[in-house]
Amino acid sequence: MTIRSRRETVMFRHPFRIRGIERVLPAGAYEVITDEEAIEGLTFSAYRRVATMIVVPAEGAHNSMEVLSIGSVDLANAQAADASAGDD
Repeated sequence: MTIRSRRETVMFRHPFRIRGIERVLPAGAYEVITDEEAIEGLTFSAYRRVATMIVVPAEGAHNSMEVLSIGSVDLANAQAADASAGDD
């Protein structure tokens, strides 16, 4: 089975929460990694998402990062909430 990974940077202008992560994350740039697997047996190339992960500062560890699994819908919801939050 063929797996490919896409990486992108997403920006949050305000501290935010994502369902499944028990803490508030600070505003800033975050790397998001999406793993997709090839759908076999088609006459064209197609992939389906199998995992979405975000790289965040590790809790309680200075200058350490951790990769946490998140839902793509939860990420979209957090981005929408960030975009609609007023500037303080």
